[in-house]
Amino acid sequence: MLDSAPKFQRAQRIDGIEISQIVQIAEAAAQMRSEGHDIVSLSTGAPDFPTPDFVIQAAHQAALDGQTGYTATAGTNALRDAVAQEYGAQRANVLISTGAKQVLSGAMMATLNKGDEVIIPTPYWTTYSDIVTMAEGTPVTITCPMEQGFKLTPDALDQAITPKTRWVMLNTPSNPSGAIYTKDEIQALAKVLAKHPHVWVLTDEIYEHLSYVPFTSFTAAAPELADRTLIVSGVSKAWAMTGWRIGWGVGPEPLIRAMAAVQGQITSGTCSIAQAAALAALTGDRAVLAERLELFDSRRKLVVGGLNAMQGITCPEPDGAFYVFPNIEGLMQKGGFATCGEACDWLLAKAQVAIVPGAAFGLPGHARLSFAYSPEDLTKGLSRMAEAISKLR
Repeated sequence: MLDSAPKFQRAQRIDGIEISQIVQIAEAAAQMRSEGHDIVSLSTGAPDFPTPDFVIQAAHQAALDGQTGYTATAGTNALRDAVAQEYGAQRANVLISTGAKQVLSGAMMATLNKGDEVIIPTPYWTTYSDIVTMAEGTPVTITCPMEQGFKLTPDALDQAITPKTRWVMLNTPSNPSGAIYTKDEIQALAKVLAKHPHVWVLTDEIYEHLSYVPFTSFTAAAPELADRTLIVSGVSKAWAMTGWRIGWGVGPEPLIRAMAAVQGQITSGTCSIAQAAALAALTGDRAVLAERLELFDSRRKLVVGGLNAMQGITCPEPDGAFYVFPNIEGLMQKGGFATCGEACDWLLAKAQVAIVPGAAFGLPGHARLSFAYSPEDLTKGLSRMAEAISKLR
């Protein structure tokens, strides 16, 4: 008889990882809506803009032309070439995946042995630590507080590296903080990594085109580490293509081959029609990106200004992405909330505004708000929050 108990136990553990505070907030907000409440959700990281028309038209034409079969596991040659051109790389350095999360998981599954360590600056996108754990690695988090711009310092990185360290994960621009590493900051980190040739770099740059200050890719600032750097990106955020599920990894050819082998046993190639759409996005007119960035910038200023006017909240201005990550410890003290999660639950109940507690991103005492919503929704949400907070005694 087949012994299925170990698999069942592992599946239970994985299921427990997936049920995050982000999901819990979303489910609570959905439940309240179903009961007739007018909930303003500022919790989701998805642009409220539609996918550009020329991208949709390209996908439609691809379907009409019969591009509906399997593609190579690593992606179509046309899309891989277009991605390679973005980074000055070659086709062999590119893997197309079903979203950036698959790139992340493929990299960890292809490289980690049990007990290998992955350094993750905190706050972090919650998927990072969960994927490392699921690949039987050990997440090593380093707290990067608001006072240092939510960014990893060279000294902290150097102290965290051990013989078991396999990767360091960076996210620039960051989800949830919006922090962007400057060229000088990347080069300072690269000097530390130069002393530790066993450590690889995974840099998640999915929000690259949503930068309000100059952006520098990791390999552009530290080309000497290109042979052990994996860039992760995709079309989801900037082109408003979250549902198309196209992400990519750009890195050394041996790593890309190993990741493709993993992917081949999980999903095989990515959706052919979605790849045609992504190709159109990369090779089409990018004026739409500049137009939307300007709109996001105005929303960013609206939200930062509104939050800083509330007692007990301190909100730095993010350099990129479409999130703010304010400190809400003053609000917690004012309301007698033991955790940032309690404060967010109270805002959902009293102000009917859904935001995500900072503990979900590894940094309690904060909260994440997305400004990828209409100015009307943002104004309504901020107004409700301000009114509820003003009534706290």
